[in-house]
Amino acid sequence: MIIKSVSGIRGIVGDGLDPATVLNFAAHFGEFIGGGLIMVGRDSRKSGETLRNAAIGGLMGVGVDVIDLGIIPTPTLLYNVKTTSASGGIVITASHNPSEWNALKLVSGDGEFLLKDEVEEFFSLEKKPITWRKASELGEAEERYDAVENHIKGVLESEYIHPSEIRDRNIGVVIDCVNGGASSAYPEFLRRLNCEVYPIFCDGMGEFSRAPEPRAENLTALADKVKEVKADIGFATDPDGDRLAIVSDKGLTLGEETTIVLATEAVLRKRKGPVVINLSTTRSVEDIASRAGVPVYRSPVGEANVVALMKEKKAIIGGEGNGGVINPTLQYTRDAMGAMALILQYITERDEPLSQLMNTIPQYKIIKETLRMDSRKKQQRFVERVKEANRGKKMDERDGVRIEEKDRWVHVRMSGTEPVVRIIAEAPTIKGATSLCKMIKEQERY
Repeated sequence: MIIKSVSGIRGIVGDGLDPATVLNFAAHFGEFIGGGLIMVGRDSRKSGETLRNAAIGGLMGVGVDVIDLGIIPTPTLLYNVKTTSASGGIVITASHNPSEWNALKLVSGDGEFLLKDEVEEFFSLEKKPITWRKASELGEAEERYDAVENHIKGVLESEYIHPSEIRDRNIGVVIDCVNGGASSAYPEFLRRLNCEVYPIFCDGMGEFSRAPEPRAENLTALADKVKEVKADIGFATDPDGDRLAIVSDKGLTLGEETTIVLATEAVLRKRKGPVVINLSTTRSVEDIASRAGVPVYRSPVGEANVVALMKEKKAIIGGEGNGGVINPTLQYTRDAMGAMALILQYITERDEPLSQLMNTIPQYKIIKETLRMDSRKKQQRFVERVKEANRGKKMDERDGVRIEEKDRWVHVRMSGTEPVVRIIAEAPTIKGATSLCKMIKEQERY
């Protein structure tokens, strides 16, 4: 089974996703981009080496030159595409999915993931015969090892960040990279900011030491380590390093939703402008923006969708409630390194423990559940039943259905990365959010 969406081409290795499939998709992408030079990078999954070889072979086979960046964070590859003459990029990563999954994420020459219409155009060419090149016309490949350094330099020089101020603070940080693609890059970045760094799960070997999604319930080891070493903050990423979750100085797991809230607060303290988030993101962002007197716009879920709306609305900060922060002064992609910098700058300037700063942040209770449905048609029928059962209520139907009430909301949508329907509900209390989820799940019986 392969899932094709704005998030790329994703599947379980050996069960739909295999080297032959990857070779063909990569070759089609090389032709779609129109040649030139394409950067390839991957996370640390065991299947990554094999699929990387297949992707490079497919690109070279259609005459494309390749720069292999090795095991790196996803935002590092995008930053390097953006700041060089590369025609595009391929990241081999299944992001938050379990280790048996892998994927191809496709990057334009601007250093951004393909937009929805570009993705649809690419998939429309899938059955077109590939024009394999003769031996004299094959592409060439080389390895490069400066990608992380380039990214670190870009973050340290980006707007809102004052490295000397952060260095003077000597912040204690525990970092958990789930043994993924950021295991080397992110501890090094923190050291460059003179942080006292305590890495856990940063061997980069691809054996995920916890569930890969950086949700609060998966970060008990990080929370324990923060308390043990009396650190100022704990950071956790997913396997490809684009999403960031936070643990406070008291060892409290704040959840991945808090990341975009704190990043928005950090930016709006310095500059006023529109904010963009997706339909599944906490309304705390709207409260923060309201205090600053700026508008918030919501897009369908998916980084490319958020980026498109950010450009349209000229947003100064944006992202998703899954821990993804997009700072357009750095790059138009979710970037955990950039998010760490914003949050470290914020706690440096406020000069208070994060646990105390959280008392000034509006907070709600959010629940995220999934219903496994292997059939796409079954997923669609379920979403339609939810719509029919809630006719007359305030609904947004751009991405599944988001049902909004005075002080609570629930979003039901088909995942673009897994064979599931996602249910995200938020209310002032856990009881209220749970009630919303229960109301939605009752439709599964019909």
